[in-house]
Amino acid sequence: MNQTQQKGHPKGLYLLFVTEMWERFSYYGMRALFMLYMTQALLLNKETASEIYGSYTGLVYLTPLLGGYISDRYWGNRRSIVWGAIVMAIGQLLLFLSACYYTHISVAQPLMMAGLGALILGNGLFKPNISTMVGSLYAEGDNRKDSAFTIFYMGVNVGAMIAPLWCGLVGNTGHPEDFKWGFLSACIGMLIGALVFQLLKNRYIVTPEGAPIGMPPVPQAATVPEAEKPVAKENKVSYRRIIVAGLGTLVLLLLFSINWGSFSNPAISIFEGTDWIGSMIYACVIVMPLFIITDPSLTRLEQQRIGVIYIIAFFVIFFWAAYEQAGASLTFFADEQTDRMIGGWEMPAAYFQSFPALFVILLAPVFASLWSFLGRKGIEPASPVKQSIGLLLLSLGYLFIAFGVHGLEPGVKVSMMWLTGLYFIHTMGELSLAPIGLSMVYKLSPVRFSSLLMGVWYLSTSAANKLAGLLSSYYPEEGVEKSFLGYQVENLFDFFMVFVFMSGAAAVILFLLSSKLKKMMAGAE
Repeated sequence: MNQTQQKGHPKGLYLLFVTEMWERFSYYGMRALFMLYMTQALLLNKETASEIYGSYTGLVYLTPLLGGYISDRYWGNRRSIVWGAIVMAIGQLLLFLSACYYTHISVAQPLMMAGLGALILGNGLFKPNISTMVGSLYAEGDNRKDSAFTIFYMGVNVGAMIAPLWCGLVGNTGHPEDFKWGFLSACIGMLIGALVFQLLKNRYIVTPEGAPIGMPPVPQAATVPEAEKPVAKENKVSYRRIIVAGLGTLVLLLLFSINWGSFSNPAISIFEGTDWIGSMIYACVIVMPLFIITDPSLTRLEQQRIGVIYIIAFFVIFFWAAYEQAGASLTFFADEQTDRMIGGWEMPAAYFQSFPALFVILLAPVFASLWSFLGRKGIEPASPVKQSIGLLLLSLGYLFIAFGVHGLEPGVKVSMMWLTGLYFIHTMGELSLAPIGLSMVYKLSPVRFSSLLMGVWYLSTSAANKLAGLLSSYYPEEGVEKSFLGYQVENLFDFFMVFVFMSGAAAVILFLLSSKLKKMMAGAE
């Protein structure tokens, strides 16, 4: 039977589905509790907790560049996934131990930071490798690939939906001593995923011909001496560019880190209050795209298409910086100022983080059908237009909740309708932007740079998550004055309006650029 005519999917897809589901269970289960743990158990203030959250989530999307390199060069997908899962399980175990000793801050905080480091490293090994194996299960031209990635994406959202429900039930009880059970659940979930993958990978993670997928790369030595000369020359150029990129990153790191106000006040150190993690992320976000687009092998058309990816990635930063408040400031709002009583039961604040994943599962088929319908009518919007719609919906979500809290006195709680409505509107924005963006990167990337450019796309998410933590630190606190770029954030209405204007402005600018961007894409859609 012709491969393109086969029905159903290889069993390896469902193994990857289950593995990814448990990894997302681990990540989102921990994330649902993390901000509450820092503020309620470790008694950190919201600003400090937000900075730690932003650094953690930012680095989570930065390390896949390193993990992808290790996999491509040394370990292969399989070994990287298993070791990534084990290291992440160790990270969750360290968080569990931190929560066991939460009353001893000198013990709990170092354990927490060590746990975060393990989670960041493990995620870097895991994240870039599992999704790349999905396509390898199918032959070239197999028309089942699109639906396979849709099924795999459902695994992400199933894990993201059930994690806050369970970890919130056992960990977000209102008693600080119970956070440990949520972290332990996340650890066990990750171990289950690693064990299932390890036991079944040899049997099911194979090509249609039965060859194993994701094995370590096999070094290939050139047999013809003449063939070595151009390779050596190419490597010499590559090494030179790598050295320049490294030096550029170092220079930008130092520039981002310098406290320029210290030059007018010698008593202040030039590195006082430096956020080294943020500086590193922002430096990489600048240098890595420049490193790729200046490659001498690129044609002008390829440079134009890569330029479109960069422009869209820049606007995506503003989307995710606002969207990812779900794990930061919106968690504070759910916990402190949302009426969560249902009958005689008070719903844990962590449960709200299940809502976006639930809405994705419900709405994804609707949006897929909508784009198909518009495509058949010849009126489907171009990718940049869809993404500007996503940003606009994000802005409208914050405008919705801003009206809900307008004039709200501190300590007064509002109906959960407002937060639920925000997540519903934001999910529509996510479905207009996230899948479209990944598809666009795939279409526009030269084949030889596809992995690196996907890494750049994740770099924008890294910068966005770091920015999300910074923005969350402006969440209003009684007795604390906060100002964002000269704008006084005195209450929740002021806070949410920051995201209304930021997302709305980005949406308008991207829409105005969409016609130009469509021309630059030059038939790639």
